[in-house]
Amino acid sequence: MRSRTATWFETKIRYEKMMEDGMQKKVTEQYVVDALSFTEAENTIIEEMSSYISGEFKITDIKPASYGEIFFSDMDKDDKWYKAKLQFITIDEKTEKEKRSTVTYLVQAGSLNMAVKHIEEVMGGTMLDYVISGVNETQIMDVFEHHAKKEEPKQADEKPEYLQGETTTEETK
Repeated sequence: MRSRTATWFETKIRYEKMMEDGMQKKVTEQYVVDALSFTEAENTIIEEMSSYISGEFKITDIKPASYGEIFFSDMDKDDKWYKAKLQFITIDEKTEKEKRSTVTYLVQAGSLNMAVKHIEEVMGGTMLDYVISGVNETQIMDVFEHHAKKEEPKQADEKPEYLQGETTTEETK
């Protein structure tokens, strides 16, 4: 189980999907993407889904997601996504009263019970007092993380970009 904090967007995409019986059906599916802006979220979902979709598609919704973290599972049977609300309990020093703050997490699991186990596995390693106030299955199909593109290192004889196309005095000699 690994967790990731980032800026997440929930996106919905509508397209014609080939069903198991061979029929084409228009479906709207929900995905979560790691992006810094609405534009980047749209580009990411188009890029990620283009290998699965043939034909026309439409992005029908993009909205910021309120997930504090996403817990990823590496188990094959964990194929669903659950929205979990945790309340963290702190004591207000001035009033000496219990104070609760709610944080929403997205958890990858195969069942509701597994989602709770994954939450306890991750949160059990912390010193925080918490209560799981709710766990609900979502319609999210998948989560796409941002992967930085690795730039090819420049070769020693390569000219800087601003000099490309120009000849220097050394080259004309």
